[in-house]
Amino acid sequence: MTTHLSRTRNQNPDLDLSIQRVIRAQKQTIWDAWTTPVQLAQWWIPAPLQLRVDSLELTPGGAFVTQMSEDGTEWRPHVDAVFLVIEEGSRLVFTNAVSSSWHPALPDPVAMTTEIILGDHPDGTDYRAIVRHGSPEQRARHEELGFFDGWGTVTDQLAASVE
Repeated sequence: MTTHLSRTRNQNPDLDLSIQRVIRAQKQTIWDAWTTPVQLAQWWIPAPLQLRVDSLELTPGGAFVTQMSEDGTEWRPHVDAVFLVIEEGSRLVFTNAVSSSWHPALPDPVAMTTEIILGDHPDGTDYRAIVRHGSPEQRARHEELGFFDGWGTVTDQLAASVE
């Protein structure tokens, strides 16, 4: 286990869903793909949907707001969240349970806190996304709505964009 993996909270199988894979790229390249709006817009929504990054304030409490579109003309909300933790080059934590304006939120379809962890691996980067939920019912709902397909697809798109 690498140093920053040991700093993560323990996973709770009743509340958390996660994706983990080795991406054959340097940590900094993946970090840049997550933290550069133009790059994030290229992969962080399943194609053929389009993503627009409205705010990406990389500081604890900073806004993280994206919109999605099927045709590039009509946009609807995708994420309205705040960053909780930024560890340069290795870890991002954000939640949609608080909106970018710092108001408590009841996001549809579920409230979640997401932790993105980039660890060292001999073949590139150990990439891990842990999505935490407030109840087993919320976790189950997210899984039923296609968590593994959706997060798996965007993780594949991320890998394709950086490898």
